[in-house]
Amino acid sequence: MPQLFELHPDNPQLRLLKQAVALLEKGEILAVPTDSSYALVCHLDDKAAADKLRRIRGVDDKHHLTLLCRDLSELANYARVDNQQFRLIKSATPGPYTFILEASKEVPRRLSHPSRKTIGLRVPDHKVLQELLTLHDGPLLATTLIAPGETEPLNDAQDIRARYKNQIAAVVDAGACALEPTTVVDLTGGEPVVIRQGRGTLAALGL
Repeated sequence: MPQLFELHPDNPQLRLLKQAVALLEKGEILAVPTDSSYALVCHLDDKAAADKLRRIRGVDDKHHLTLLCRDLSELANYARVDNQQFRLIKSATPGPYTFILEASKEVPRRLSHPSRKTIGLRVPDHKVLQELLTLHDGPLLATTLIAPGETEPLNDAQDIRARYKNQIAAVVDAGACALEPTTVVDLTGGEPVVIRQGRGTLAALGL
C-alpha cells in the first residue's frame, strides 16, 4: 500500500515533504494535489520513472506530459518563449493553466511530443505542491490522475491508495482538490489555441 503523507494545506510539515522528495529521487511515482486535480508525478530526468508514469496513466508517447514548475523563470528554462507568449502566461500564472510550448534543449527529447517537439508547462497555485517543488529543486514531470478508461480525475486520497496500491509509492493528502482539469492553451502557432477549457477562465488570458 502506498504511503500516505497527510499535510496541512497552509503549513505543510517539512519532515513529510522531505520524505516525499526522497521517494521522487529514488525514481518513485507519487500522487499529489494541484490547484486543478490530483496528478501523478515523477523526477524529470528518470527515464524509467517517466515510462512507468505513462503505463500507469495508460497513454503513449504522443500524449503531452506536463512539467510542473515553481515560477516563470523556471518555466522559461524548459520552453522557448517570446515576449508576447510570456505576457500571456504571466497574466494567469500561477494558476490552473497548462501551456503547450516549444521545448528547449533542457527537456529530454523522449519527453517532448515525438513529432512536434512540444511540451506542456504550468505553474500551479497550490501551497503544498509549491513547497514540494521548492524542496525538490526543479520541475516535476506530471500527468492528470485519470484512471485508464475513465474521464474524470480521482480526488480522494484513500481511493487513490486503494486503486494504485502496487503502482505508486505515496499519496500526498492536503485535502480535496478542485476536481476540474486545467485549461490547456497551445501557444506554438501564431495565435493562442484553446485545446481544453477547464478550471482556468479564458478571461484571465484575455481570450
